[in-house]
Amino acid sequence: MKKAILATKVGMTQIFNEDGALIPVTVLTAGPCVVTQIKTVENDGYSAIQVGFGEKPEKVVNKDKSGKKEIAHRHGVNKAVKGHLDKAGVGPKRYLREFKFENAEEYAIAQEIKADIFETGDKVDVTAISKGKGFQGAIKRLGQHRGPMKHGSKFHRHQGSNGACSSPSRVFKGKGMPGHMGHVKVTVQNLEVVRVDAEKNLLLIKGAVPGPKKALVTVKETTRAQA
Repeated sequence: MKKAILATKVGMTQIFNEDGALIPVTVLTAGPCVVTQIKTVENDGYSAIQVGFGEKPEKVVNKDKSGKKEIAHRHGVNKAVKGHLDKAGVGPKRYLREFKFENAEEYAIAQEIKADIFETGDKVDVTAISKGKGFQGAIKRLGQHRGPMKHGSKFHRHQGSNGACSSPSRVFKGKGMPGHMGHVKVTVQNLEVVRVDAEKNLLLIKGAVPGPKKALVTVKETTRAQA
């Protein structure tokens, strides 16, 4: 892998290509990312770069009304991360991620990675945390069939039998059950970059991208061979 960037999801829209065809696209604010650390085989056992993305305030310590007790700002960058970023000469960042680039030695500390590393027509793999659906039943979560809806049935959207009474006398592992749905890491492969706006740091990806609006999205060059 030689190209990757962190982005946030703006939303979906549609554009027209040169032939006048309508294309649904997802708009991503890609970068700029800053290189905060370079890992080498000699020091770390593998070659990679660490990048920071998004602004985040420093952790501020205030006094309470008595003036004695210190109250820390919970949402700021802690001292350990602040020291790490100060060493790289960059400000506080909301996200830190690693990319195992084949050409990691070509990057420098505090170097910016912008949306223009991708070009129109590139194929990418997009990774994000999918939308959370909460606790759902087996019909919505797994697509299981419902019971008869006639009056007197008393069995409509229940899951049904989970196991026979005498044999095997237990529920098999992996049995589809009601439970938490969504909010998992999802990767969609081989999507096409339709347009790149380097000035506004925008990437337009053909089709849908996992996650809600403002979600963190990782865009990498695809590992899947084009069919």
